[in-house]
Amino acid sequence: GTPAKSRRLSRLKERVIESLLFFAAFSSVAITLGIVGTLIYESSTFFAHVSFVEFITDTLWTPLFASPRFGILPLVAGTLVTTAVALTVALPIGTVVAIYLSEFAPSTVREVIKPALELLSAVPTVVYGYFALQFMSPLLQKLIPGLPTFNMLSAGVVMGIMIIPYVSSLSED
Repeated sequence: GTPAKSRRLSRLKERVIESLLFFAAFSSVAITLGIVGTLIYESSTFFAHVSFVEFITDTLWTPLFASPRFGILPLVAGTLVTTAVALTVALPIGTVVAIYLSEFAPSTVREVIKPALELLSAVPTVVYGYFALQFMSPLLQKLIPGLPTFNMLSAGVVMGIMIIPYVSSLSED
């Protein structure tokens, strides 16, 4: 009767849901494998022309020059430097903000600062880059004469400002 039909319908719904979940899991694995396969294929054609050792150790990245060079070392070094500057800015400020918000701030102040911090994390990175180029670089050039417009210090400081909400949120938790 009715209870048996109800159980069969319930089992059918479960199987449909299980199949959908399996398909979602399978498709995410398949897409990941496809991305990795594409990266391997495309990089194999690149490394047919450039030796892997040269790619890792060369100190010039000039892919569009007449005699191109593909040294990844300057890009890795620049990433490490800007990351170190960003962490030097974000860790102390984010930690102090988290301690203040969780231990000392009155609830009215916390209700204003917390959403403002969350808004900082919603700003697109392009806007941060524009801010670094148009505001931070000229400001730093006044403090440090001779600093070029495109510099790692302004990029690192602005990246540090950008990650303050994450650091404060993690520290508060």
